[in-house]
Amino acid sequence: MKSMNRLGLLILSFILVISVGGAFFTYHAEGAEKEEKPIQGPFKVASIQFNPKLNNLDGNVDELYKQIETAFKNGAKLAVAPEMATTGYYYENRAAIKPYVDTLPGKTTDKFSELTKKYDAYVVFGMAERDAKTDMYYDSSALVGPKGYIGSYRKTHQWETEEHWAAWGDLGVPVFQTKLGRIAINICMDSAYPETARLAAVGGADIIAFPTNSSAQAVSALPARAMQNGLYIVSANRSNTENGFHMIGASAVWSPEGKKLAEAKLVLTPDEDVDQTTITYATVDPKQYNNENKKRLKERRPELYQDLMLYVAPWDYTASTKPKNVHALAVQYTPVPGDKQANEDKITKVISKKISGKSEAPNLIVLPELSLTGPSELLPSDEMAGYAETIDGPTADFMKSLAKKYKTAVVYDFIEKSGGHLYNTAVLMNKDGKMDGKYRQTHLSDSDKKWASPGSRVPVFNNKDLGKVGIMIGNDVNFPELSSIFAVHRADTIAVPSSWHGQFGGDMAINPDMSANRYPDGAMPIWSEISIDAQSYTIIANYVGTEKGYKGRSALYTLDPLYGLDQPAVASSSKEEALSVKYQTIQAGNWFNQEKLISSRRTDYYKPLIEK
Repeated sequence: MKSMNRLGLLILSFILVISVGGAFFTYHAEGAEKEEKPIQGPFKVASIQFNPKLNNLDGNVDELYKQIETAFKNGAKLAVAPEMATTGYYYENRAAIKPYVDTLPGKTTDKFSELTKKYDAYVVFGMAERDAKTDMYYDSSALVGPKGYIGSYRKTHQWETEEHWAAWGDLGVPVFQTKLGRIAINICMDSAYPETARLAAVGGADIIAFPTNSSAQAVSALPARAMQNGLYIVSANRSNTENGFHMIGASAVWSPEGKKLAEAKLVLTPDEDVDQTTITYATVDPKQYNNENKKRLKERRPELYQDLMLYVAPWDYTASTKPKNVHALAVQYTPVPGDKQANEDKITKVISKKISGKSEAPNLIVLPELSLTGPSELLPSDEMAGYAETIDGPTADFMKSLAKKYKTAVVYDFIEKSGGHLYNTAVLMNKDGKMDGKYRQTHLSDSDKKWASPGSRVPVFNNKDLGKVGIMIGNDVNFPELSSIFAVHRADTIAVPSSWHGQFGGDMAINPDMSANRYPDGAMPIWSEISIDAQSYTIIANYVGTEKGYKGRSALYTLDPLYGLDQPAVASSSKEEALSVKYQTIQAGNWFNQEKLISSRRTDYYKPLIEK
């Protein structure tokens, strides 16, 4: 009987990978519950904003035990506690943290199992793990459920503090099957890299538990991560200061649409520290697991994402080395469907109104999607071929006139015909009226699928005045893999011709006071996250008006408004205008930049993102 039990445990402890509809669903099954009936109806989750005391393992575990029980008594079926919740955060080296590590499973998970079994609930909490076989230490989080220890996650992308004692996580991003749904875990700095949440989504997750010790960056990315992947996210932060490192609270629960369901108090400065525990509750509805954002995962094109696996660090002789001063115009107007001359006139009028008299001319103009015909949603799909041109057709002639008149690069979009196919194609034209490169949209919208063939490359182009430039078109922004590819190829600027009327994304929902340089009204999280994920300045040009209600809000999104490096800018939601913005590329001296992003990516764990 004992040997049968051991065999059963061995069988349940492996990681089962099931291919479903092209996605890989990974179930780490140490405490597998596939035989359990899923919970019926919505359930309560709790974010436990707990502040441990440094070097006090037993005291922290005892106090956290009480807080978890409080959450369970109040009806929570899933509770999430912060990163390193049992030890405190700052340790100088392995010797310093050695007295406070525990194995997984171990004494800590055994203790919390008392609660999860009693209340038929789940908890995720951060801790310092010791691997019993190797004696290596990890910044880990454990999941414990009604049957005890289920599994763990080891932090993939570490911040500098942990690097002095913790080995890099080596488990990938496992997804755990539970009665509540499929739960994955990311930890703090992981959210700075879109791959970590994407791995959870591709693995079939419904919920990401997010223990963190964040000063702003990690928690600010979460609404975009929720939107990009169609996942609930339950984050638990601290709200006090340890060894000079201040954590801002604002623990929150995010819906799959990136809506804030609940949030704890934002604690901006050490003077406002809240040492006592704050528990924040929200409701998760399993009916929302199957949502439009998650369905978009089926539109991924893994065959295009091979460059995610490249690790071009610590050197890259193709990267720009000298910052470029960019003055860009993001041009927005109300399109006249199918009337190229009318749209030329609108573009000319909007630009000339902005650049008049002694006004400084830009060195980059970005125009909306299908710049002269208007969006494909406004045109009959069977007539698109009639508007199509070759790369050197009349649209190119008009754009050359703009480029030469203002001595500026122009990014524009048109219907290209080539080799018997139609493409939604964007062009980077330089100030001399010559083409530096073209990009064919790779992730087609539903309306574009009716007439366009998808592109097959994600290139980055060189422009002598701008540096390296990447281009997305419209619907592409829903696929964060492109941002990472642009980072790998060291894009300095990303241009996005768009035709957005609210069909994806939403309003910026982070606490506005979280960012040292506040996001303007109308900022959109998915667009902003492109810039932060690639560490590339991003220019959006969008339409306004028509019966579709295009939302404007053309914008510049920047590398680091959170800590005060630079300032996003957003145009109106209704006016025809040219938004004028200026920035300097590269920002080599900032605490986090493209160079540091590239050198800290964990490409060895991104492989599931390129597998069909």
